[in-house]
Amino acid sequence: MTATSVGALLLCRAEPETVRPVAHLLRERMLLVPAGDGWSVLVPEGKPWRKDPREGAAADGGAEPVDRVVGGWATALAVGSTWPVLALWWDDDRSGYTLASGFRRPVGYTWLADGTPAAEEEAMRTSAARLGLDPVLDVQALEALTRADPEADAAARLRGLLAVLTRAGVALPPGLTPGEPGDRLRSVAGIHPQAEQIEWAGWRDAVRAELDAVESGSLGPWMLGPRARAVAAAQVATGLPLTLWGARRRSGGWVTAGLILLVQGLLGFAYNRFRGAENPGR
Repeated sequence: MTATSVGALLLCRAEPETVRPVAHLLRERMLLVPAGDGWSVLVPEGKPWRKDPREGAAADGGAEPVDRVVGGWATALAVGSTWPVLALWWDDDRSGYTLASGFRRPVGYTWLADGTPAAEEEAMRTSAARLGLDPVLDVQALEALTRADPEADAAARLRGLLAVLTRAGVALPPGLTPGEPGDRLRSVAGIHPQAEQIEWAGWRDAVRAELDAVESGSLGPWMLGPRARAVAAAQVATGLPLTLWGARRRSGGWVTAGLILLVQGLLGFAYNRFRGAENPGR
C-alpha cells in the first residue's frame, strides 16, 4: 500500500434502514450500502484524516491518523445504537480494525504494513465474543491472524478477517476491498444500485434522525403507531377519572398521579399526531 491508499470502511451489524438515522448524526458525508444479511457498510466520502501517517498533525492541518478518526466514528455509532460497529482502516504503515459495541470500551487490532502483528491476541477473542462469532472455529481462524506469516501483508490480514466474518453474514459488494484507495471505494459504492447518500442536513433533521433511530428500535412500537396510541388512550382513560376522584377526596397525591397519567397520554397523542404527519404509513 502507498500513502494514496489511506482509507476505511465502517461495517455495521444492522440493516441500512436501521443504520441510516444514526449515521446522519456523524455529520459526515458517507455512502451507505448493504453488506450481507443483517450487515451494512458506510464508505466515507471525505478524507478527514492525515494523508501521510508519518507526518505530524501540524503538517496536515491538524488532522488525526485514520485509525483515530474512524475509531471515533465507530464509537459514536455504537453508543447511539444497539448493534456493534467494526471500523476497518489502513494507511501506508499499518492496517487494523476497531470494534465498538455500546458503552463498552472499544477493542481493536493492528498489523504493520508487512503483516507483522502489533497488538494483544486477547483483542481477537474479545472481538469474536462481542460479534457473536463461533467460540471455537471462528476464534481459531482469528487467532491465526495474530501469528507471524511472511506471506501475508497488512491488506491480506484484513481480507482474512473479512473471510471469517462471511460466516456471520458479511458480504461486501465487489470492489469494496480493504487496502484500496478511498477514491476507488467511493466510486465502487456510488454505483451500487442500493447505495444511499448520508450527509448532515442541520439540527432539525438531526433530531428527526434521532427520533427515527429510537422508533426503529425496540421502543418504537411504544412511541409511534397503534400500540403507542393505545397506551396513550389508556393513560388518559385512567388519568382523568383518577384526577377527579382525587379532587373529590382532596387527596393531593392521587390528583398528582392522575395528572401525570393524563399529561403523558395527551403528550403521547400529540407526539403520534406530529410524527404521524411526517410518516403517514405509521
